Amino acid sequence: MVLITIWSERHTASGRFWNDWVLVIVSQGRVGMAMTDEDALDFAIVVYREDGCWDAELLPVTLTSDLQGLIHALKQQPSESGTIGLVAVGDEFFVALRVLGDRVDVFLSDIAASWDFPLARQVLHYLDVPVPDEEELDEILQDEETVLPAGDLSIFADLGLDEMELGILSGDIDLLPEDVLSSIAARLGFSEPFERAIESVFG
Repeated sequence: MVLITIWSERHTASGRFWNDWVLVIVSQGRVGMAMTDEDALDFAIVVYREDGCWDAELLPVTLTSDLQGLIHALKQQPSESGTIGLVAVGDEFFVALRVLGDRVDVFLSDIAASWDFPLARQVLHYLDVPVPDEEELDEILQDEETVLPAGDLSIFADLGLDEMELGILSGDIDLLPEDVLSSIAARLGFSEPFERAIESVFG
């Protein structure tokens, strides 16, 4: 990583405003690297804590394209520190959610995914962040080393993963979404139940 810049107000060249916080992560070594992984799959996992112990379960794959259905499923699972949802869509992007009572925090790893994937688009609508138009999308994609996330970077701060760490993880273009989520799980202390749930996806 060679540059991390944080803005509280952000504008594209066309003047559109992105609300909430955004990190731009610029990485080295992308040239010649192929991110496509034929083994990458879509999955959604719910993580919760009972009696001080973390557990994780696989959710129906249909929820990887249904934000409201995903939020509803998370609200059905009680948890001592809020119920966590972790979703990976192939090798493209991930979404992290946390439900604490009526409060729902959401984080999307890549704004550009909103053009091609319903879940990413639904997250931007939920966050009241405009979906980039064609000119803005071209601007975002022009630099293949730049990642624009959206949402609550402090979603896991009280559990030990601060805004900067989440920004760095989500902007690491060397990692597939499932790898980033595995790193998040390890950082938050539920690596074993998360990996067990992952094993049921990949066999």
